[in-house]
Amino acid sequence: QVQLVESGGGLVQAGGSLRLSCAASGRTNSRYAMGWFRQAPGKEREFVAAISWTGVGTNYADSVKGRFTINRDGAKNTVYLQMNSLKPEDTAVYYCNADSNPDRVTPMKAYEYDYWGQGTQVTVSS
Repeated sequence: QVQLVESGGGLVQAGGSLRLSCAASGRTNSRYAMGWFRQAPGKEREFVAAISWTGVGTNYADSVKGRFTINRDGAKNTVYLQMNSLKPEDTAVYYCNADSNPDRVTPMKAYEYDYWGQGTQVTVSS
């Protein structure tokens, strides 16, 4: 089992930045790809970014490419999502997740992830 706890959400003005953190505990010695999804009110959950267990491979949704960066610190069992140039449409609850399948590098589908955090709210004002 893996437990994921997100932090770093909050209220920011458009054009601002936030950095989300996701701390993993439990079976953290396994090779998990990690990802971030988000869900805005009335909308489906959507993929944001993913990073391979090595930290070398990354993948981003088109809507965040060039603005968001995902990275991980293996020593701290933590994944980060640096969000720059935030827009009001980035407002959502952001979820961290882990995929235990070692054959997937940077999964983009929600069903591919085994573990989910509780989410952290990001609100971008215009």
